[in-house]
Amino acid sequence: MGDLAPWQKRYEKMVVLALLFGLLSQYLFVGAPAGISVMVFVASFYGLFFYSVQGRLGGFEKWQGQASSGWLLFIPIFLLALTYTLYANILFRFLNFFALFALIVAQTAVMTSSSTKPWYRGVFYIELLFLALLKPFAFIGVPFTLLTDRLRNKEKGSGTGRGKVGKILLGLLISAPILIVVVSLLASADEIFMSWLSGIPNLFGDFSFGNGFWRIVVGAFIGCYAFCYIWGLLFRNPKEQASVSAPVPQASALYARGRIEFDPLTAGTFLIAINLVYVLFVVIQFSYLFGAANGLLPEGAAYAEYARRGFAELVMVALINVGLLMCGLHLIRRTTAVAELVRKLSLTVLIGCTIVMLVSAYSRLSLYEEAYGFTQTRLLVHGFMLYLGVLLAIAMLRIWKERFSMGKAYIGVSVIAFVLMNYMNVDARIAEKNIGRFERTGNIDVGYLGMLSTDAAPQLLKLREKHPEIKGLHEVVELLQEHARNHDKWQSWNLSKQRAK
Repeated sequence: MGDLAPWQKRYEKMVVLALLFGLLSQYLFVGAPAGISVMVFVASFYGLFFYSVQGRLGGFEKWQGQASSGWLLFIPIFLLALTYTLYANILFRFLNFFALFALIVAQTAVMTSSSTKPWYRGVFYIELLFLALLKPFAFIGVPFTLLTDRLRNKEKGSGTGRGKVGKILLGLLISAPILIVVVSLLASADEIFMSWLSGIPNLFGDFSFGNGFWRIVVGAFIGCYAFCYIWGLLFRNPKEQASVSAPVPQASALYARGRIEFDPLTAGTFLIAINLVYVLFVVIQFSYLFGAANGLLPEGAAYAEYARRGFAELVMVALINVGLLMCGLHLIRRTTAVAELVRKLSLTVLIGCTIVMLVSAYSRLSLYEEAYGFTQTRLLVHGFMLYLGVLLAIAMLRIWKERFSMGKAYIGVSVIAFVLMNYMNVDARIAEKNIGRFERTGNIDVGYLGMLSTDAAPQLLKLREKHPEIKGLHEVVELLQEHARNHDKWQSWNLSKQRAK
């Protein structure tokens, strides 16, 4: 057999780079909490990605992915990756893992034109799930084939050996995650087996067999997945492409896509009945908001307790109304101008009542926090209600402006809102709010403050300097500083922990 084709040599280098990327990834994350390592990881991935997609040699189609929306996604990706360096909030560190994964998949799919659907359509995100979670595993044998092609014998009979090697490596790769799960379960079920596993590292001195095996598995998985994912972006299965782009029959405009449409009269009656109840409820909410509801309470009921209750229920009703709104926008048949006006007015009243409910719920939650303190859940609910209010305002615009793309606006607002919540520094704000409440009421839950991340340390240090007599506060500050000192590897460098030190 002659020399390899230029395109094959290129993708062999891609395999090697993916393997190096996997080895770097396990070094960054195994045994070291995420910090500045996330920025290094993301930068390394994009190095592999741009190397792989720059032109297609050997007769392949040229890359056509210069979409401006794809380049714009670098902003939230960079900002979310940076949060691992700046902050230490546990919840957002967990959520940002999935957010970064989703944004990177969306960006790479847009930039390589791997999806035939526009990014603001729901079907685009179904294709993203396929591209990220299913399609890479269809190419899991490709890296092994490329590597064994390089190492195989040039004689005719070398094909059998190559196939056996590839199958063996593939079996090892697939069995690795299953083995990890099985070993973990057996160790939990049997203490003797657990003791045997614990004794394995002692057989090798300072070398930990378990740690070394885990690093190999993590590095191999990340490297193989990265290669197969990018390969899936570069090459499309013709059968898959045909099924994705197959035209939808247009025999019936009403049922071509299995869509259900409600009669406008039925839907209008439903919306009006709902709105009558909501309008009555909104009148009560206005009385509550301006303090006039005190005289409407039953005998023996306290206005303060009434004001602090019900915010969770109001938020649930608001979410239900969002569902009704979506149905009203898309599932009501358009007929006469009068019916269309009734639909729009009814949906407008529905949104208006929902916004009042959100304002009421927001005020009730604020009073509840003044009485019982500020927590992460309560602060996030505040943010969620503001976010929901913005979505409702966008929906109001969509009701009266048919051509307005609500999907684009919702996606853009959602990304911006999520990034803003990350940079709000939730734990520091919780500490600040609870300290302000302490100054007003003399009440503070030091135990809960001790559960916050090192983001809250600067506020707690100021509180300790001003009020050293608060019981348990010194221990909480020392605990946060000790937590910051425990992670001294450079990969885990974090501004929040550095400030706490």
